[in-house]
Amino acid sequence: MASSDGVKINIKDIQDAAKRIEPHIHKTPVMTSSTLDSMAGRGLHFKCEIFQKIGAFKIRGAMNAVLQLLDSQPGDPKPVLVTHSSGNHAQAIALSAKIMGLQAYIAMPRNAPLVKKAAVRDYGATIVDCGVSAEDRESTSQKILKETSNSYLIPPFDHPHIITGQGTIGLELLEQVPNLDAIVVPVSGGGMLSGICITAKALKPDIKIYGAEPLNADDCAKSFAAKKRIPLPGPPNTIADGLRTSVGHITWPIIRDNVTDVITVTEEEIISAMRVVWERMKLLIEPSAAVGVAAVLSERFKAIPDLKNVAVILCGGNVDLDNLPWKK
Repeated sequence: MASSDGVKINIKDIQDAAKRIEPHIHKTPVMTSSTLDSMAGRGLHFKCEIFQKIGAFKIRGAMNAVLQLLDSQPGDPKPVLVTHSSGNHAQAIALSAKIMGLQAYIAMPRNAPLVKKAAVRDYGATIVDCGVSAEDRESTSQKILKETSNSYLIPPFDHPHIITGQGTIGLELLEQVPNLDAIVVPVSGGGMLSGICITAKALKPDIKIYGAEPLNADDCAKSFAAKKRIPLPGPPNTIADGLRTSVGHITWPIIRDNVTDVITVTEEEIISAMRVVWERMKLLIEPSAAVGVAAVLSERFKAIPDLKNVAVILCGGNVDLDNLPWKK
């Protein structure tokens, strides 16, 4: 069981979440590449959440949270969903609302990728534009809550229902590749990383879990080194638009107590990793997913001994095709 300052989440919570969301999500494949194995010096196993509904893992936590909200609020009037997100959680809430016949209002920063905003609108949600800081997103979503009757906030990462939903990735992964020595997980708010920590450590206590983070948004790495949560001082300048948020208050203690280390990578390494996966694996990953790939290809990670089989979570594939980083 993982405890986060009084919030207790265990493997059964994640197993229950898996059963709950199973009718609404895809079981995503694990893929390999001999080219990337050679580059990394070990066997790599890529968990392809790029093939998940909405093109990212976020539907797992969002659907789990929405279904549990509906269980707690049966009958009419139906709840109205509210959240804030730079993109993938926004799409996940929008699609969850569409599937369950609900309204959704989403605060999105004005610099969010247009491809992600377009998908949110296509799913039928209402976007409320806001500033780029975490405070801007949160204050805008609170304003929506005050102005909208019967509305409920579904946070993007810092909630047990989100964490348990994201933890279902670990259940699938260890069933698909049981002989893993380590899992590398991109980290922003930490919902996916903390959920996978709980699952993996319960099922395979000796497994090593690594966070992967842009050097330009390295709050988790700094927090891990200091053993205390150190949030970002302001909006970071990184191409990985899904990794611009600080680790949460609930997710942080789980990460602190279970992660082996946090690997940071430069913007150049992110772009290079994204391109090599596009070219050699023919997989359309977004920059945030490339952060995990860049981490396992880094000299720092390659120097870690005794890791023969390593999984990398390809967390999303929602890319603005008119704004590819290597065209700049």
